[in-house]
Amino acid sequence: MTKFADIKGFVFDLDGVITDTSVLHGNAWHQLANDLRVTWTKELADGLKGISRMDSLEMILKAGRIENNYTPAQKEALATKKNTNYVAEVDKMTPANILPGMQAFLDDLRAKGYKLSLASASKNAPRVLDKLGLTDYFPEIVDPASLTHGKPDPEIYTKGAQLLNLDPAQCIGLEDAAAGVQAINAAGETSLGIGDASELSAADMVFADTAQVTLANIQQHLD
Repeated sequence: MTKFADIKGFVFDLDGVITDTSVLHGNAWHQLANDLRVTWTKELADGLKGISRMDSLEMILKAGRIENNYTPAQKEALATKKNTNYVAEVDKMTPANILPGMQAFLDDLRAKGYKLSLASASKNAPRVLDKLGLTDYFPEIVDPASLTHGKPDPEIYTKGAQLLNLDPAQCIGLEDAAAGVQAINAAGETSLGIGDASELSAADMVFADTAQVTLANIQQHLD
């Protein structure tokens, strides 16, 4: 078992850990659904969580029974339009969108000399960090374009440790999703889950929300 003293770096997921962009994705899809005159429902909104852009689009088109009205090229254009909507939402973000306790945690990590990297599958992650005022905290960001496998494959977390020149055993990975926790574990890092303990039962430690994530609480779990 890893000891707290062995930990030298932290590899962060972005969404649900540092900020909540799922709301912004929801807003962007909602705008597109309105444009397509598809009725927006809670079921539809919930169904889109955690699935790819094209799968999300198909779900919206099916909800409106218009999935056969568009060619593949037109569907690509609609997906691009959604991304434009999303980027416009991101551009409204401010440091007020950082999740509770995370700014203090990042400040503490930086003050104590821990190395930090970002392991987000989002191509817009650098833009989000910029709006949150956190760019300087993450000199190392895994480029999603360089990955061949998505989570739960460990690749993104393995790269997150490599960017810090650390052994995975010296790193803690932070995630809010079960697939992410699996990826951290498979990479050989210590997994810290944020959210529902039953959903994230594979994690080495679970905190109910971001406000609980402090170095003192992590040390308590590890030692």
